[in-house]
Amino acid sequence: MLRTNQSFLSHLEKLYHKQSVKNIILETFSKGQELLIQDHSVSKVMLIKDGITKCYFEEENGKEYIVEFLGSGEILGEVELIKNIPCLCSIEALTEVTVYTISLSYFNELIRKDLTLNNLLLNSFAERIINTSSRASYQQLYTVEHTLTQLLKMQSKQNIKISKEDMAAYLGITVRSLNRILKYLNLK
Repeated sequence: MLRTNQSFLSHLEKLYHKQSVKNIILETFSKGQELLIQDHSVSKVMLIKDGITKCYFEEENGKEYIVEFLGSGEILGEVELIKNIPCLCSIEALTEVTVYTISLSYFNELIRKDLTLNNLLLNSFAERIINTSSRASYQQLYTVEHTLTQLLKMQSKQNIKISKEDMAAYLGITVRSLNRILKYLNLK
């Protein structure tokens, strides 16, 4: 439910500390602030150092669907840069978030020259495919109640507050349905 990638974080921290020209900088986002906005251009690639974000699609009817919760070591904006497309989804800070921001030109240079970074990217892409497949099968095999229980455990473990709207958006249900399930589970 909460995706992290410590290998990617370690590699980028090494690049950050050994740079002579500031192509990688630290930037902080407050809770509720958007890091990327769906259908907008990417101006930089980011890697989460600390904090938790939600990655979501906003549908034409204005409803959100949360794809993932992302934490330390997760990279943002790289697909859009590689494919030269607008942001596929929005990324919003659920807690205060610190990210390493990488200029687009430097990231392109890293893709050409840094074999370790390329391997980390390939692993990240493979992990996303696996996670998407697993989540789809999980949703078919388990009840919404079970998934909600897992989401509540993650919220408690990470010591964060996920709104009912976000829980419903992650589960793909309405807030009204969520309230019914919470009542059924005696958690409302």
